Amino acid sequence: METVLIVDDEKNYTLILGAVLEEEGFEALTANSCREALDVLEHADVDLVLTDMKMPGMDGIDLLESVKEKDPELPVIMMTAYGTVEKAVEAMQKGAYNYILKPFENESLVVYVRKAVEMYRMVKENRHLRDTMKSRYGFGNIIGKSKAMRNVFDIIRKVAPAMATVLIEGENGTGKELVAKSIHFNSLRRDKPFIAVNCSALSESLLESELFGHEKGAFTGAIAMKKGRFERADGGTLFLDEIGELSQPLQVKLLRVLQERVFERVGGTRPISVDIRVLTATNKQLKKEVEAGRFREDLFYRLNVLHIPLPALRERPEDIRLLARHFMEKYAAERQSGDPVSGMDQEVERLFFEYSWPGNVRELENVIERAVILCPGDTIRVSDLPKNFKSNAYNALRPDGIPSGAKLSETLAHIEKTMIIRALKMSGNVQAHAARMLGIGKSGLNQKIKKYKLDIGQKK
Repeated sequence: METVLIVDDEKNYTLILGAVLEEEGFEALTANSCREALDVLEHADVDLVLTDMKMPGMDGIDLLESVKEKDPELPVIMMTAYGTVEKAVEAMQKGAYNYILKPFENESLVVYVRKAVEMYRMVKENRHLRDTMKSRYGFGNIIGKSKAMRNVFDIIRKVAPAMATVLIEGENGTGKELVAKSIHFNSLRRDKPFIAVNCSALSESLLESELFGHEKGAFTGAIAMKKGRFERADGGTLFLDEIGELSQPLQVKLLRVLQERVFERVGGTRPISVDIRVLTATNKQLKKEVEAGRFREDLFYRLNVLHIPLPALRERPEDIRLLARHFMEKYAAERQSGDPVSGMDQEVERLFFEYSWPGNVRELENVIERAVILCPGDTIRVSDLPKNFKSNAYNALRPDGIPSGAKLSETLAHIEKTMIIRALKMSGNVQAHAARMLGIGKSGLNQKIKKYKLDIGQKK
C-alpha cells in the first residue's frame, strides 16, 4: 500500500483528503505545517507528498526544496487556491511532479496521485535492482550471477592485488576491457593511470610509435617528441587489447619490456625504465596461435602468468534476463520522451533466452538500447526488436538434440522435458513462475519434474 503525506494548515481539509485517498486504497498521513511534515518524513516511508502552497511560516515551495534535498525522486504535488503562472513555473522548476488548483475534482486528484506513486514505485524498484546487482551479482560494471561468471569474479578478486601479467581470453563482446578495468581499479595501482590500446586498430609502424613513443625527427611527421603508452602508464596499468594481432617484430620488443621493464622511444637510444603492470586480451586462443607459429611461445608464457577465460553469453543463459534488465534500466534513464520503460514482454524474454547471441553482451546491449528508443509504451515487445534480429533469432535457436529414429511419444516427451528445463532456467527455478510460462498449474509442473527426475537445485 502506497503512503501519501497530506500537508495543509487547514486540519479539516487534510482529514477530508485523507478519507478520499484511503477510499482509493492509499495510506494517508497528515501534517498541518511544513515543520510537522518534515518530522513525519524523518520517521515514515512516504511515496508522495501532497502539499498546500500557501501556509504560515514555511510555505509549500520551502517544503518542496527540503523534500528534494532528502530524496530528489520523491514526487511532490502542489495544491493552491492562489494559483499563478509564476508560482506554477517556480514549483515545476524546483522539481514538483505536478501543480493543481483548488478547488479541484477529487477524481482528478486521484488520477494525479496514482500516476505519481506509480512513477515512484518504478524508481524504487530500479534502485533495488541496481543495489541487488551491485551487492550480489556485480563486480564493478560486470553483471552476472551464473556459475561461470561467479568463477570469473573469484579469479578477478584473487589476481587484482597481484603484480603479475594477466591474459584475458574471450569472444568479441564478452567484456574483456571491463574485466581489465576491474582488475586495475581493485588493485594497489587504482590511483595511477589505466592506459588502453587496441593492437589491431593501428598499422605496425603507428602502433610501435603509439606504444613506445618517438623522438623528434624519428620519421617524417615526427615534429616533436611524443611519449608512448608505456611511459604514460608508468606506475599504473597498460592494457593491450587484441594482443593476438601483434606483429612478430613488436612481439620481440614487447617481450623485452616485460623481461627488463626498459625500452627506447622510436628513433631514440636512451633507455627508459617503467613500473607498469601489463594486462592483455584476445579473442583468439593464443595457445593455438603459438602452435601455428604466429605467436612467440616465450611471449605467450610471459603473458599467460594469470589466465582469465571469459564465457560467451550463450554459455551463461541464466545471465541474459539480468543483463537485459540492467541495460533496459540504463537506457530508460536516458530516455527523454514517452512513458518510462519498465518491463519486457514474456515473449521477448523467451526470444532472448533462445537466441545464440553471436555478438555476446555487446549485441544484447545494442538490441536493448534500440528497443528502449523505439518502444512506444512502457513495455518492450517483440515488435520493438530489429527485424533481422527476429529472423536471426529464429534461425539460431539452440538445437534440441532430438534423438534420430525416436518414436513420436519419445519425441513429445523430449520436447516437454526440454521446455520444462528451459522455463525453470528462465524463471530462476521459481516453479510458480515457470508453471505460468508453460501454461500449466504448479502441481502439474511438480508431477512432471518428478516424472523426468529433474534436479532443479536450490530454489531462488
